[in-house]
Amino acid sequence: MSYQQSGKIPPKRHTVFKSQDDQFYYEQLFGTEGFHGISSLLYHIHRPTQIKSISEPKDVSPKIAVNKNVTPRMFKGMNVTPENDFIDSRKILLVNNDLKLGLAKPKKSTDYFYKNAECDELLFIHEGSGTLKTFLGNLDFSYGDYLIIPRGTIYSIEFKDEKNTLLFIESHSPINTPKRYRNEFGQMLEHSPFCERDMIAPTFVEPIDEKGDFLIKVKKEDQIWDFIYATHPFDVVGWDGYFYPYKFNIKNFEPITGRVHLPPPIHQNFEAHNFVVCSFVARMYDYHPQAIPAPYNHSNIDSDEVLFYTEGDFMSRNHIDLMDFTLHPGGIVHGPHPGAMERSIGKKSTEEFAVMVDPFRPFKITEEAMKVEDPSYKTSWLEDEDHSLKDRSQE
Repeated sequence: MSYQQSGKIPPKRHTVFKSQDDQFYYEQLFGTEGFHGISSLLYHIHRPTQIKSISEPKDVSPKIAVNKNVTPRMFKGMNVTPENDFIDSRKILLVNNDLKLGLAKPKKSTDYFYKNAECDELLFIHEGSGTLKTFLGNLDFSYGDYLIIPRGTIYSIEFKDEKNTLLFIESHSPINTPKRYRNEFGQMLEHSPFCERDMIAPTFVEPIDEKGDFLIKVKKEDQIWDFIYATHPFDVVGWDGYFYPYKFNIKNFEPITGRVHLPPPIHQNFEAHNFVVCSFVARMYDYHPQAIPAPYNHSNIDSDEVLFYTEGDFMSRNHIDLMDFTLHPGGIVHGPHPGAMERSIGKKSTEEFAVMVDPFRPFKITEEAMKVEDPSYKTSWLEDEDHSLKDRSQE
């Protein structure tokens, strides 16, 4: 993250700051990890602490169907049910102590504000467009955008129409860019597959000075409370710092290629504690004259592997639809489907786009995931006699 400044701020932090009509502005430190992590300072027209009421909590804990999994699985995202409400539409499919992962198909914009008080959020826009409105400014979004929303961000979301599909991650640790692509000052290195120009900060919006009853739904520990505040949360006249929501489009990821097949870490886009997020993008294939572009079989001993297919034809898989999720559990060997390795030889490029999430602790599988599972996936590597003969005849 790079330093950003928007709106009006005082020349010195933690000092008196007033409006032209001599009214105090109220400073707020917005950050994580105590006073050690990155942060921003916000300046409000009103005190941001004026609570009128707090409801009884609503439990939104995911219901676990499979606690311990060794089975390769496929979940058909196209069969996830759309919902009108943004929060209700979030169907958690996979979960462990570090993150929750799922798919949301919200049909309506929010008529409330929302704050995840425990987790950073990643929203990947598979379908739809609109505006993420936050107390630090607005981010317009469309297909292929990752929206990184730090915990504690108050936001609403406005969709242009009712057809929206979002891959989401809720992370119990901060979501960052990979350390190996940054120098000791935090600047992206020259060999990084993206740079600061690709990460778009919010556009500043003039503050809203209103009093009344403002609903903020606050999520923490799998509970959602309705907070009613006395002033509009988007009353920020200015802010500066390193802690803010931003967007990054998957098509701005510059692929790293080689003479022979390179392993998945070359696709890494984000990291957090105990998991990484990778972007598979359109790219030239390996250029050794005898290269096999399809990935080699591997066991992935230390992590599960989840792929969400968002565009194009994924070369290592047969019978994959857009919005499908595949889950390959750690310790169980997996690789290209029958015929995929052979088909890849001699190919020069691919137009595939997919998001991969590798957790370093096993996923539990929810009841929502089991509703959309394709149970035939686990045996989809079997070769029938006709297929084997056909493949051999093409060698």
